[in-house]
Amino acid sequence: MDTPEEALSHDGSASLSLPVLRVQMPEGCAPESETCDSCVMRWIERRSAEVTGHVPEDSESARLRIPISCLDTRIDARRIDRRLRRANLDAMIDWPSRELILQFPRGRCPLHETALALEGTPCRLSLADAVLEPVTGPSLLPGRGRFGVIGAAFDSLIALMRRERDLSRVAIAGLLLLAGATTHWLGGPDALRLVLLAASAILASTKTAPEALDVLKGLRVNVDVLMFVAALGATLLHQYEEGAFLLFLFGLGAAGEHAAMARAKQAVEALAKLAPESARVLDDQGEPHEVPLEEISPGAHITLRPFERIPLDGVIVHGTSAVDQSPVTGEPVPVDKGPGDEVLAGMLNGEGPLVIRATRAAGESTLAKIMRLVEDAQAEKSKTERFTERVERIYVPIVLALTPVLVVAPALVGWLSWSESFYRAMAFLVGASPCALAIGTPAAMLCAMARSARLGVLIKGGAHLDTLARADTFAFDKTGTLTSGRPEVLAVQVVGDVDPDSMLGLAAAVESQATHPLAEAIVRAAQARELSIPAATDVRQSVGVGVSGMVDGSSVTVGRLAESQRPPALAEAERRAFEQGSTTVWVRADDRVLGFIEIADAIRPSSGEAIAELKSIGISRLALLTGDHTGAAGVIGQAVGIEDVHAGLLPDEKLREIDRLREGGHTVVMVGDGVNDAPPLARADVGVAMGAAGTDVAMETADVALMGTDLRQLAKGVLLARTTRTIVNQNLVIALGVILIVAPLGALGLADLGVAVVLHEGSTVVVVLNSLRLLKWKPRNGR
Repeated sequence: MDTPEEALSHDGSASLSLPVLRVQMPEGCAPESETCDSCVMRWIERRSAEVTGHVPEDSESARLRIPISCLDTRIDARRIDRRLRRANLDAMIDWPSRELILQFPRGRCPLHETALALEGTPCRLSLADAVLEPVTGPSLLPGRGRFGVIGAAFDSLIALMRRERDLSRVAIAGLLLLAGATTHWLGGPDALRLVLLAASAILASTKTAPEALDVLKGLRVNVDVLMFVAALGATLLHQYEEGAFLLFLFGLGAAGEHAAMARAKQAVEALAKLAPESARVLDDQGEPHEVPLEEISPGAHITLRPFERIPLDGVIVHGTSAVDQSPVTGEPVPVDKGPGDEVLAGMLNGEGPLVIRATRAAGESTLAKIMRLVEDAQAEKSKTERFTERVERIYVPIVLALTPVLVVAPALVGWLSWSESFYRAMAFLVGASPCALAIGTPAAMLCAMARSARLGVLIKGGAHLDTLARADTFAFDKTGTLTSGRPEVLAVQVVGDVDPDSMLGLAAAVESQATHPLAEAIVRAAQARELSIPAATDVRQSVGVGVSGMVDGSSVTVGRLAESQRPPALAEAERRAFEQGSTTVWVRADDRVLGFIEIADAIRPSSGEAIAELKSIGISRLALLTGDHTGAAGVIGQAVGIEDVHAGLLPDEKLREIDRLREGGHTVVMVGDGVNDAPPLARADVGVAMGAAGTDVAMETADVALMGTDLRQLAKGVLLARTTRTIVNQNLVIALGVILIVAPLGALGLADLGVAVVLHEGSTVVVVLNSLRLLKWKPRNGR
């Protein structure tokens, strides 16, 4: 049985605002399970009992009413109804109350199937306001009426026409074209035929004609101009049906292209929908008031109910909860957060209510910055994009220049009649138009950047995406990159029969009133072991010595110890700790030395797996560049699987190491924390900053930013870049293949105008659809 997160994450949490508590669910998701207290359904049951006074546990079935937000019309409600029925759910949409109603047997959780049924829709389910009721009545599924199937089909058609207005207009143009052609074939009036064909041409050209006119006003030519020249040529030859057919297919291709590209842009714009439009701000009396986000200033206190989106970047001031960070950082596991912890707009609160203090205005939140960077990234073009644009600027005028030659030359030498020569030239003109060539690369790049942003990997432009695909060497900083950048207690070494937990508790007692990072590490370790930390009085912090205070009548000192005072029994343990890069903090009670606490910067849990994944996809050149001493660097390198370790490096020496790695034409990626690694990040072919969520410096300096601290996203980013390069190459082959085949055949008279139009416009749609595959990309078997 999938966990709730696995069951609900197919389209990300941007399209379905379902609360997700990522716990392993037992088979059947039975309410009587020991782990069910952590289940979303169990939370809803408890809340419903409080709100309604009903306890549904005594009934065989239950009915769940959930507010749903995507119902603008009754047609929308019917559309969602059909989705639910196709998923075999006993469910319906209650249009007056705008609620989704689910009926199911007790002991079964319907949320998994519901999420799958609604996948890909803009629907949002507010489980925070869901109510569970006991039920003994019949199924919710209504019987089909006399016109049920026909009515459903009609509703679907109307909904499609409302959603895709450009495609609908071109479809009407196609019907007019068919009517005009039929009139001609049946010998009908020419006036009616011409009116129908003219109306078809006008409708089909509503979007493309203004674009072509704008280009001509600038004394330039492009693909749109080529198409209208070809249509005009067909009309001059009295080939009215073929001219209208050309404009119809060109309009259909353009409408389909715009619709497909809109899907790619919607994937990026979905990021902006992660944050709600308003929040409940507490006034001076502690009363909540709904306030639009743009009116909330930093410093305001915002209250959050369970399972709500976090509206603004802030710091928790009250409450604890497991916060789902995946929409912003891509990290799969929720993090327990409490007072003093930072949260970002777009993250999803767990079961606990929170009060946060806003630290940034809506326009300055991390989510807003991500949106701006993604938009800016679209202007950063790859080498392939720049190449195709240069080709189009040169190629289109050449095609326009060759077309008159093909019109005149065969007729002048007597090979063809003027009309046949002109017709073949128009077929050549259509076949040689580089529509697919122009759109294939930017479409793929846009889809890839949208997908990478959803994965928590922010790639700042097609140029960096292209370079990342060619990368064969990765260099890593140590502190804050492979390690957490936060000291952690690794071991407690004691003298004789001293109890390690007792010594750690004494140290935590005096360190709890100190402010340095090592003190925080000791206190965290004691809390993690659930030790009872006694109270300390008269605490003093002395530079170069440590912290001392009175604990239970004893004078306790935590800090340095003169070499002459160190117990010989711990000499070997201290030496090993030093060789591994650890810091030792000695603990004394009165005049007795109790032992020392070994503290070091802990390795990130994901570091070793990330290095292994990079090796599995063919990245064999890996280096560790750090200013730390050799012992610590060697231990970290060995632990994560990096053999090429360079320690004790000054900033300029790191730059020289980057240059060394680039020798021989290697493409180097430098990975750092984005704070003090700006020079090597800039010198490398691609600079990757990690933990960029909330870090302005990382977003500014790096070419690629990992929004979280999970280094395993690196391999996903490389694989996505490689897949994008493959799709770009496929698009180029399709586009150039059609041009090289259709254009000569048209010039030789082996492909008429209609065939040239179908193949040309078909190739344009194919490359866009091929690019759209990137929006659903998932890594498979390391390839």
